[in-house]
Amino acid sequence: MDKKTQQAVTVVVAVIFLTVLFLAMLLRAVQQRDRPAPAPPDDQPDARPKDHDQPAPPAGPETPPPTDPVDDNVHLTMGNPSRGTEDEANPDNYLMRKPYFALSYNNTKGGPNWVAWCLRADDFGTAPRVAFFPDPSLPSGFTRIFPKDYQSGGFDRGHLCPHSDRASTPAASRSTFVMTNMIPQSPHLNQKGWNDFEEYCRGMVRGGKQALYIVAGPQGTGGGGMNGRAESLANGKINVPAKCWKVALAVENGTGGADDVPRVGASSQVIAVVMPNDQSVGHGWAKYRTSVAEVEALTGYTFFDRLPKAIIDPLKQKVDDERIPASRPTRTAD
Repeated sequence: MDKKTQQAVTVVVAVIFLTVLFLAMLLRAVQQRDRPAPAPPDDQPDARPKDHDQPAPPAGPETPPPTDPVDDNVHLTMGNPSRGTEDEANPDNYLMRKPYFALSYNNTKGGPNWVAWCLRADDFGTAPRVAFFPDPSLPSGFTRIFPKDYQSGGFDRGHLCPHSDRASTPAASRSTFVMTNMIPQSPHLNQKGWNDFEEYCRGMVRGGKQALYIVAGPQGTGGGGMNGRAESLANGKINVPAKCWKVALAVENGTGGADDVPRVGASSQVIAVVMPNDQSVGHGWAKYRTSVAEVEALTGYTFFDRLPKAIIDPLKQKVDDERIPASRPTRTAD
């Protein structure tokens, strides 16, 4: 091998050696990068935060589950009886928060499941009655009830939140004539016993010393009107209830709103009535008194559930026994 060839072989060997060395160093670097970091010694705390390493709270007495917050709609201060929601996918328990009352609408039955309102002394006035009108705030896919749907049916368009409870201004009065506030009521019920109880409730509030939280609604199917028994009106659009119920909670020095919750005590007055939706109802409402617990059993709703159970549960068992003065007729047919 001549000298020139030896020099060439030496260069090739050197290049191969350097290439192998470079690849070995590169492989080592990759392995060190992918290797997991060593765990800290057992006697040293891990500096990385871990949720499960947090100390457990000290043991103590069992606390009750949180309740729903007081609703910012004054009429729902004491509760939402059917847990209605503003979800159009739930059209038979659709919650409508209005300025002058709140309600749960039942699209299948063409009327409210219940209407709730707070009654105070400043709600009274002389604003006139107006014409009934369909509710423009119902979702577009809902069945809209019109005043003419009650024509010739033999039943009154019975207010749940009455006009006289909202006569302070024309706007308040008009709000009660919306059809989502109406149910078919027999004329004798609407104009006699039901009206008498409405007048009694207003009398409780007129002195200005208390507020009433009222919820009213229909129950069942099939009532008796001027034309006899019926289960529906307008070719099935509107359910005719078998009974009508109302519950009222009196709050001494009530002003309306969250501040009234702690004003309810063991001696607060609670009144509940259930009346048949037929022509047998005359003047006088006291004989239809029952307990709130009985109305809950009838309807499946829960009333005044934002009050402490220790306060409201005993009140729900009571049947009001206040002496009721004789009533006199005050309403004409609608």
